[in-house]
Amino acid sequence: MKLLILAANGQIAQIVEQRLLNEPAFQDIDLTLGLRNKNRLANLQKQATILEVEQAVAGQDLVFVGVVDHTSNNVITKNVIAAMKKHQVQRVIFTNILGLYNEVPGEFGRWNHEQVLSGLPAAINSDQLLAESGLQYTTLRLPWLNDRNEVKYTITTKDQSYNGVSGSRQSIADVILQIINNPDLFVNESIGIADPNTQGAKRPVY
Repeated sequence: MKLLILAANGQIAQIVEQRLLNEPAFQDIDLTLGLRNKNRLANLQKQATILEVEQAVAGQDLVFVGVVDHTSNNVITKNVIAAMKKHQVQRVIFTNILGLYNEVPGEFGRWNHEQVLSGLPAAINSDQLLAESGLQYTTLRLPWLNDRNEVKYTITTKDQSYNGVSGSRQSIADVILQIINNPDLFVNESIGIADPNTQGAKRPVY
C-alpha cells in the first residue's frame, strides 16, 4: 500500500510513522510524508519519501491528514479533496475535534463546547465536506490528548454519546494504524475516540 501522511510533523503523525517504519506488520507500506517544510523531518529521509504537499497525492492508496482544519473557508479540506479527486485517490483519514454533533454529554460537554466554539464552524464544515465529497473517508473526532504511555480507547459513532473526555496520542495512533492495516474499517464514518475510564471527568485528564 502507498500511504501519504499530510502534516507529517505532528505528534500523532510521528507516532504513526515510527510504528510504520519499525513494526514488521507494516513492512509493505510505501510511506510518503507531506509537509509545508520538508526539512522538519530530515531525519526520516532515508526511510520514507518526503514531498511538499502539492506533489504528494498522486499515486497514493490512502491519505492521512494529521491536522484539524480550522482554516478560513476550509482551505485544507478542499485542497485535499480536490487533489484526491484529480489523481483518483479514494481513501482518506481526516483529523477533527470532539463536539461536532453535540455528542459530548454533561459538564465536560458544556466546557468543551466553550473551548472549541471559535473553531467549531470550520471543524463541522470539514466533516460535511468529506461526507459530500464522494471519497471513502473516516473522520477522527479526537479527545483532549495526553502523553500517557498506554493504548486504551473505545470508539463511538456520531449517533452515540462520546465515551470519555481524554485519551493518549498513542491510542489515536493505534486507531489510525488499525485503519491502515484494514482500510475497510470505518468507511464513511465520523468516529469518536477516547479512554472510557475518563468518562464523567469534568475537565481533561492528563
